[in-house]
Amino acid sequence: MAPRVEFFFDCSSPWTYLAFHRIQLLAHELHFKIDWKPFLVGGVFNTVNDSIYKFRANPVPAKVNYLAKDLEDWSRHTGLKILWQPSVFPVNSVRAMRGCLVAGEHGLLPEFSRLVFESYWRDDLDIYQFRHLRKIAENTGLDPDGFLRQIESPSIKSQLKKNTEELIERGGFGTPTIFVDGDDMYFGNDRIPLIRELIE
Repeated sequence: MAPRVEFFFDCSSPWTYLAFHRIQLLAHELHFKIDWKPFLVGGVFNTVNDSIYKFRANPVPAKVNYLAKDLEDWSRHTGLKILWQPSVFPVNSVRAMRGCLVAGEHGLLPEFSRLVFESYWRDDLDIYQFRHLRKIAENTGLDPDGFLRQIESPSIKSQLKKNTEELIERGGFGTPTIFVDGDDMYFGNDRIPLIRELIE
């Protein structure tokens, strides 16, 4: 029986971009489906993990330098272009993550999310801006006017909040967080090999 794999994600993280790419390759190879769960990582940080704000206020230079090197290594390994840092960082991803939910209702969540990741991490576009989201929606095959209306709808706002609260309730503290078969939690891009080992 194929495992149930839930992928909680926020497009504002480069590590999530890497994991988003790699989990799809793994799903194709090992024949499992992904239950995509867009959420708002800022809501998680505010509730259970405010250490990220402390680090941003008082960064450790050696760690910051290594972070850039680590992303370069992963970029080379995966073939993904990742800009560090984008002009707008951190970015307000709330509209983009609502957009992922809207795209999901049309069966286009992976396609839309990939373009969001590329727009921000490759093309250095502010994914909070309506004009960029409109273009992403159009390139995904969504009606851009309808899309912009939907991301402001109460039901989509409520679903994003619900996903965020669900992750916190299940012990999550950041993005990406992956659950296998309900309660087996993995955090971060570098846990993909452990998921492979479990499922193979």
